[in-house]
Amino acid sequence: MTPIKSVSVYCGTAETVDTVFKDAATKLGGLLAHAGIRLVYGGGRAGLMGLVAKACFEGGGQVVGIIPDHVQEKEILNKDVSEMHIVDSFHTRKRMMVEKSDGFVILPGGFGTLDEVFEVLTWKYCGLHAKPVVFVNISGFYDPLLATIDHMIASGFSQGWHRGLFRVVTAPEDVGGALAEQMSFPGVASDKL
Repeated sequence: MTPIKSVSVYCGTAETVDTVFKDAATKLGGLLAHAGIRLVYGGGRAGLMGLVAKACFEGGGQVVGIIPDHVQEKEILNKDVSEMHIVDSFHTRKRMMVEKSDGFVILPGGFGTLDEVFEVLTWKYCGLHAKPVVFVNISGFYDPLLATIDHMIASGFSQGWHRGLFRVVTAPEDVGGALAEQMSFPGVASDKL
């Protein structure tokens, strides 16, 4: 079993969210730095995205940002990173984040976060990668989404085993164990992406 050396963190860029979400992002960034796990993220300073990167960087961790050129102003390009890639599109960013990561952590977020995580989950069930995916369900944020996934399965639009494509935890401290637990998921090499 290969240890997790890097993770992509998907999360929101909104600033006006509850402190409980901000605290979780800061905690996760610090935990990644402490564990020596490289953070791969969207490259901005806004919202939870900026907080997780700041905490990881300030904790001595490696931070890799990948930001599309056309959203640098909106997401506010972060200069406090180990490595920054300015790319031509969201598609390029998403692909690079998958290629540079051994796993994926999903904090609360909006449309962009869901776009990223559902692409990763789709690629996983199609066998394009076998990397672990963990939702951090802070204060029940993802309860409605998880209920929707269960409804999709119950209605026959997704298969029951798709629920095993990811794990759900309620605190950043539980992310490491949930990532490790999934390392034996059957899949194919990432060079198929």
